[in-house]
Amino acid sequence: MHHSARTARRSPVRAARRLAVVVPLVCALSALVSCSHQEEALTTPCGVVVDGSGSAAAVKEGFDSEAKLKDSLGEFLTDQKCGTVDFAPVTRSSRSSSCRQSQVDLDPPHDANTDQKAQRTNAQSKAAVAALAELTCARRQNGSDVWGALARIGETVPDGAGTPKVLVVSDFDQADPEFHLSRQDLTSEAKRAKVIDTLVRKRGLPGIKGMDVFPVGLGMQYSAKPSRADDFESFWTEALEGRAKAHVDNQYKR
Repeated sequence: MHHSARTARRSPVRAARRLAVVVPLVCALSALVSCSHQEEALTTPCGVVVDGSGSAAAVKEGFDSEAKLKDSLGEFLTDQKCGTVDFAPVTRSSRSSSCRQSQVDLDPPHDANTDQKAQRTNAQSKAAVAALAELTCARRQNGSDVWGALARIGETVPDGAGTPKVLVVSDFDQADPEFHLSRQDLTSEAKRAKVIDTLVRKRGLPGIKGMDVFPVGLGMQYSAKPSRADDFESFWTEALEGRAKAHVDNQYKR
């Protein structure tokens, strides 16, 4: 009777030991399908536009595009569940600029043993390096053809995998060899419409219809002039939403 009591006390310990051996074997036999966690696939096509103009410099009168890029890029890529990211520069002639970075796959191929979180973190780091390289190149070409950069990203970001998301790190002060937005009268809806007509007539519409556009730095040059800032922001909302048929979201506006 005493022996039986000892056996009863030991049996749960033995059972636990056996279980500790059996569970890994079951996992191995099932090829880890039920024993590893796979992250939800990232499928959103994304784009990043970076402004290399003089107004984007880290000076008092500038908006410091590099700092804003670093501050918003990771958050944007994570929030929007970006699966790929393409790049476009803002230069004096954005559509023909030689600045070009390759697309980054933010959810690379993997198997059941892959540490996806680490893999995705590495991919985002690669995207950050590419975005900064695009900015460095754009600074050498200077200028501020925002309209052309939007057209270029519209041609670059792939279709067919959900609504494309585009982060635009720029003050949006369109200034190319033929057109300076700062010289235009934007004080009424009718006057803004005429300015938009001029841009569309000369350059066409950027192919961003249906895309979500997230501005960072829009109108910062008018922070001390609220009335001009309102007219400037209204211009871009009317141009992007009213004409180009994109959707403007100020979630990352700094």
